[in-house]
Amino acid sequence: MDIRTGQIVRAPSPMESMEKQLSCPICLDMFTKPVVILPCQHNLCRGCASDLYDSKNPYHYSGGIFRCPTCRFEVVLDRHGVYGLQRNLLVENIIDIYKQQLEKGGNTLEPPLKSKETKEPMCEVHKDEKINIYCITCQTPTCSMCKVFGEHKDCEVSTLKVVYEAQKSELKNSIDLLGASNSCLRAMLTQMEENCKAVEENSQAQKQKLGEKFDLLYAILEDRKSQLLEQIAQEQDEKVAVVRSLIQQYNEHLQASIKLMDKASQTIDNSNTAEFLITAKQLITEAKDTSKNSHLQRPEPGFESMDHFTLFTEDVEAMLAKLDFGVDGDDDQENEEEEEEEEEE
Repeated sequence: MDIRTGQIVRAPSPMESMEKQLSCPICLDMFTKPVVILPCQHNLCRGCASDLYDSKNPYHYSGGIFRCPTCRFEVVLDRHGVYGLQRNLLVENIIDIYKQQLEKGGNTLEPPLKSKETKEPMCEVHKDEKINIYCITCQTPTCSMCKVFGEHKDCEVSTLKVVYEAQKSELKNSIDLLGASNSCLRAMLTQMEENCKAVEENSQAQKQKLGEKFDLLYAILEDRKSQLLEQIAQEQDEKVAVVRSLIQQYNEHLQASIKLMDKASQTIDNSNTAEFLITAKQLITEAKDTSKNSHLQRPEPGFESMDHFTLFTEDVEAMLAKLDFGVDGDDDQENEEEEEEEEEE
């Protein structure tokens, strides 16, 4: 008796206790085969386990994690998902034995703890007849009256149980095929994810190599630029030195000419005829020699030009503009020479 309510509480029968032990903690019904066993030794219908797994893994990645609804143990799945869990054949056999006992009336004194009222489908043509056979020709369930008098009288029929077992087995095989197919798809997805990662890593490596190649080209250009600039600077210094030397010579000649002019002017102003005649002849000779500039060296025409240092880069610019991956310049040159030879022929 329940002390709080004052009602007599009936102790559960062995069959009720067994059915309770054989109930799924998710759907609360008796286990539906196949039954899988979790690493924590609790059992689930594979369909319920699959629904629980899908709710925790909506994108269907390879593998996954969910918790046991009984003890909250964390179950880690491999790439096969729920189909990688081991079946509990012992529990399935116990369920078969339990159902056989129910069919034989092994629990006639007391009804099951959770009995379900099932309403058998009736024939649409013969309203009072239950659907009890299967038309193999038309691939549809029907009743005996339809076979004897109705539209299925010339068809091949079989019992519902035989067709049920056959289609159930076929459906199980289809489920297994779907499971294997899903595993292949997950493996392909994993492989494609790895391919994406490999493409990104390889692209980064090639970008680094490309940067190193261009850095080397920049270094070569800078080094060559320095060499050419040094050549220009060297010739500039040489030519400037030559011109400076000539400027010094011309300045010396100019100063000497100015002194001679001053001396000649002073001599002209001298009123003493004898002294004038003594120095005038020599001054006249020096003046004539000094006024001649032919002995002084002059820069050649175009001496100041630096046009010979002009750099023609059209071919290099064209080559750099065509710079591409996997292109060998020697092969291109050979191909161009072959094309030219063919055109000449």
